[in-house]
Amino acid sequence: MNLLSVLPLAVVMVAGPQLVAAIFLASSRTAKRSSVAFLAGATLAVVTALTLWYVVFRAIRHGGAGGGGGGDDRTRHLIDWIVLAVLLVLMALVYARRRHSQPPKWMGRLEDAGPRFAFGLGFLLFAAMPSDEATMLSVAGSLAGHDKPWWHLLPFALLTLLLLALPLLSLLVLGRRALAVLPKIRDWANTHSWLVSEAVILIFVAIVVSDLLK
Repeated sequence: MNLLSVLPLAVVMVAGPQLVAAIFLASSRTAKRSSVAFLAGATLAVVTALTLWYVVFRAIRHGGAGGGGGGDDRTRHLIDWIVLAVLLVLMALVYARRRHSQPPKWMGRLEDAGPRFAFGLGFLLFAAMPSDEATMLSVAGSLAGHDKPWWHLLPFALLTLLLLALPLLSLLVLGRRALAVLPKIRDWANTHSWLVSEAVILIFVAIVVSDLLK
């Protein structure tokens, strides 16, 4: 298990209401300020959750490795089994969410959202979403379980935020022309993002199973 193997899960983090909310905010009256506030809230949620899960699994890893090499392998495999179970639950969550192809009605109000509301929304959409918590648990558990340093979490967090920032970046690069493109991306994400997420999760499941069989 290494840093590169967990990076694709960043797609799962933003595929859904997170990206849709970012698109709505990029189309709002205070697009730039609200989008930056949204990204700040998301950053706080993602870094905090990843760190907390990393600390938990780091404690499990070193708490169960006191018996030498055999204990070390058993603890690593235990963490891998936990991660595998969470990934299967995550697949079920993504599959169940596939029917919600239309954004909730409250998202329509994001066109008038201010930075303070956007910050809170960015935090809650990552801190309170079961699918994102399951994804961050899987990433932090995999890296901590294989004795990777904490900073290995940062590229995953940065990629997640970069994907989330794509609507804002489109607005900065294309200007008002982005307003014609963003709704199409939003509609595509509503309809197809669950398929991409399932494919990415399945790949990571295969990686975890392969590690368990070693």
